[in-house]
Amino acid sequence: MKIFDIYDDENRTSVGTLLYYEKERTFICELIDGLDEWTAPFLFSGFVKKGIFTIPRDESFNWVKARIIPPSRQNIDLILRNQKLKEYDECIFLELSRGKCSQDAMCVKQIKELPAYVVERQKRNLSGCILLDGRDVLCIYADGSVMKTNLKMFSDVKDVDKVLTNEELFKSGKLGTGGYFITFNNSIDIPAWRMYGVGEPVPLSTNDLKMMVINGLADTSDACEMLNCSRQNLSYMIGRGVIEPVMDDAKENLFLKDDVIRNMW
Repeated sequence: MKIFDIYDDENRTSVGTLLYYEKERTFICELIDGLDEWTAPFLFSGFVKKGIFTIPRDESFNWVKARIIPPSRQNIDLILRNQKLKEYDECIFLELSRGKCSQDAMCVKQIKELPAYVVERQKRNLSGCILLDGRDVLCIYADGSVMKTNLKMFSDVKDVDKVLTNEELFKSGKLGTGGYFITFNNSIDIPAWRMYGVGEPVPLSTNDLKMMVINGLADTSDACEMLNCSRQNLSYMIGRGVIEPVMDDAKENLFLKDDVIRNMW
């Protein structure tokens, strides 16, 4: 991850931090608390008005794109060769230009460590999420809290209504970059800051959940050993509906360990 200070070159003041996750080529802007619509970067004034200082990835990316050479530029191939680049890279062009733009005095400069206010905010980011029945999600946060949250609570978020009505779209849900959001089909995002503290607290720690997985599941080899049977016999039992894997694969299945134990009685 690369970290950039966003600062007002005219007033010599920092206004935020830009995070760049290189593997996923994702930008996230974190603005300093207390900014108003006049001191914040122009594209973010609408968020600041609403008291939102963690900017979604799409809007963060739009801010970056507005400050660099676009990939559609006529002589982009020549520019890439001159900079000895094999492909277009938004972050590299941002570094080369220092993020300067004729429309304002904002610039960026790379820094080594996250500012304290970003570290504090990231404690409310997600460290994991597990999809449940009924459009519920088990949300595990970086501060150790665990919440069972229903997505209906976020029906006002753009396109979440599609997630609520489409099973396959819901099943595509996963943890977003940096734990800043849950994403569905990598296009519909629900910010972590919106989800934090919403729903029903679950009195389990992250370690409890890990131990549940470790101690609560059995793979094909484990099941055969526990039942003292061959893989062929286990397959026969599955075919007869005697035992059902919670996850099936051509090579290995996963079972609830308790289901295996019940077949030992």
